[in-house]
Amino acid sequence: MGPLKGVKVLDLTSMVSGPVGAMILADQGAEVIKVEPVSGELVRHMAATHNGVNPVFFSCNRGKKSIALDLKSQEGKEILFKLAEDADVFMQNFRPGAIDRMGFGEKVIRKINQDIIYLSISGFGNEGPYANSRVYDPVIQALSGATDIQADRDTGRPKMFRIIIADKVTSLTAAQAISSALYAREKQGISQHIELSMLDSMISFFWPEGMAGIVFAENEVDVRKLQGSQDLIYEAKDRFITAGAVSDSEWQGMCKALEREDLIEDERFATPAGRVSNAQERKEITGVEISKWESEKILARFKAEGVPSAPLLDRMELLGNEQIIANQSVLKLNYEEFGEVRQARPAARFEKTPSEILRPAPKLGEHSKEILLNLGYSEEKISSLVSEKKLFVSE
Repeated sequence: MGPLKGVKVLDLTSMVSGPVGAMILADQGAEVIKVEPVSGELVRHMAATHNGVNPVFFSCNRGKKSIALDLKSQEGKEILFKLAEDADVFMQNFRPGAIDRMGFGEKVIRKINQDIIYLSISGFGNEGPYANSRVYDPVIQALSGATDIQADRDTGRPKMFRIIIADKVTSLTAAQAISSALYAREKQGISQHIELSMLDSMISFFWPEGMAGIVFAENEVDVRKLQGSQDLIYEAKDRFITAGAVSDSEWQGMCKALEREDLIEDERFATPAGRVSNAQERKEITGVEISKWESEKILARFKAEGVPSAPLLDRMELLGNEQIIANQSVLKLNYEEFGEVRQARPAARFEKTPSEILRPAPKLGEHSKEILLNLGYSEEKISSLVSEKKLFVSE
């Protein structure tokens, strides 16, 4: 009963930048058919499996159906064209030009279905020196300024996010863009081609505060000098915590909690602007004071004074955290073939059309037979395609 119930999506994407976007649509009720090569997409083979599916693939492809086709064969092409006839969305993330050479470019698919929303994800866009280069997340981090944002503040050495942030930001952007295009089709009767690059997605994502110094051309500031105010990690006696004070009342509360009321009137920190421009000095002083306290006690004092603060949880602590339990942020699902599976709850909670994880990630070709039967293929024809290795059907 999700908000996208009745929407059919053909997902030809691989790795993460497209699959997670398609997964979000599946959580929101869309029927998502993952079209894979007969050998399966690369992520299927990148880690040890549990019941034939590895955890990364599961968490990028839950809720989908899988059909495994040889798209180089005439039979495979015909099947994809039939699937496209009544699809609402077509998603692909091959390098620019590849999908056209395969015979499934936007113009070809639109001749079959003029109302389709067609999404093309690329690493860098269609023009420029990198346009036809292979891409993985670290390359986008390098070009987008991510490594500068994460740079070590003492040595200046660039660092990368230790997650595939560019892939996932692109997926979020893709899901939002598709929803907007579906809305435009519904309200204005127009269908369209959406082009989205990982590089553009990341630069847009970082811009508000990460690029603040270069927003006003007439008042440009070396943006690198503005970084660091978010490195709010402090070491209490027993563990690391975070605490931050942006407003005057929060700063006053922090000073009271730390029993350093003398800092409230300190000219360096008396205003929000001063606390930003003197951030390093402020953090050093704050760090010394926090180190004198047990984490539980100082966090309780911060909470009483209205200071945003929390312990730094390691990933193994998430399942037992009271706030995460209260939010039901991590779902514990039971599937006969997998046992208990933990997944992050779809973040957007719709009052009347709730998102839901409808099924586990599919095994390769798990729904090939079902999908072809629905297209009118006979059992004999399906068996023939399997024997000719133009179709894969999981056991």
